[in-house]
Amino acid sequence: MSTTVSADGTKIAYTATGSGPALVLVDGAMCYRGSSPNDALAKELAGRFTVYTYDRRGRGESTDTKPSTPGREVEDLAALVKEAGGEAFLFGISSGAALALEAVNHGLPVPKLAVYEPPFVVDGTRPRVPADYPARLDAALKEGKRGKAVKMFMTEGVGLGRVTVAMMRIMPFWSRLKKVAHTLPYDTALVADHQAGRPLTAAWPEVKVPTLVVDGGRSPEWMRHGVSSLAQVLPSAEYRTLPDQTHIVKAPALAPVLAEFFLG
Repeated sequence: MSTTVSADGTKIAYTATGSGPALVLVDGAMCYRGSSPNDALAKELAGRFTVYTYDRRGRGESTDTKPSTPGREVEDLAALVKEAGGEAFLFGISSGAALALEAVNHGLPVPKLAVYEPPFVVDGTRPRVPADYPARLDAALKEGKRGKAVKMFMTEGVGLGRVTVAMMRIMPFWSRLKKVAHTLPYDTALVADHQAGRPLTAAWPEVKVPTLVVDGGRSPEWMRHGVSSLAQVLPSAEYRTLPDQTHIVKAPALAPVLAEFFLG
C-alpha cells in the first residue's frame, strides 16, 4: 500500500500493480480495496497496465475530511493521477463511473475513459429514486442507523426487492456494508440528478475524449437504458454490451474489452 494526499489534506490509500501505461480503477458505492470487483479486474489487467486501485475517501485505509463533495472526490483522483505520472487511463464502475465522468469533465488528464453501468434512471422502466431520498438517507446516518441507511440504499437507490434485501441482512457481508454506510451520501451526490426518470442531457460537456460505455446483456432494462442514453449524449462514445453479464460483471469478460479499447 502507498498513500497520496488530496488537496484538502485527505490521505488516499492506493495500490499499484503491473507494468505499462497507467490505468486508474474507480469503485462504486461501499466498495474499497479488498472488497471490490476492481480487485479481480486489476489482476486481469496488470500484465498490460500499471493498475491503480484506491480507497475512496472514508473507506478502507483512506481518511476523510468533511464536508465531502463530488469536487473533493475529483481532487482525490487528481492526486492519484499525479502519482501515476500526470496522466492515466480511467475506468469507473457503477457510481464510480459517475465520478470518473465528473473527473474528466473537470479537466483531469485522461486520454481515454471507460465506464460500466452508471446507475442512471432515465425513463419509466423502474421507479425513479424519490426526490427526498438523499435527505432521508442523511437523517438515518445522523441518527446512527447505518443498517437502515444501507437498506434504504439497496431498495430505493439500487431498486432491489425488500425480500432480497431482508435476506442480505442476515449474510456476513452486511456488517461490512454498515461500516462504510457513512459514504453513501458521497455516491448519492454523484448520481441523484440522473435518477429522476428524465432523459439525460449534456451534463458532461467537457467529456470529449474517446469513451467506452459498457453494460451487461443480463442487467436490468432500466440500467441498460441509462447506459445507452449516456453513450448517445457523449460526443466520442463507443457503446458495448457484454453478453451474459450483469451489474456484478466478471473480470475475465470485461478486462479484454478494456485492454483493447485503451491500447487500440
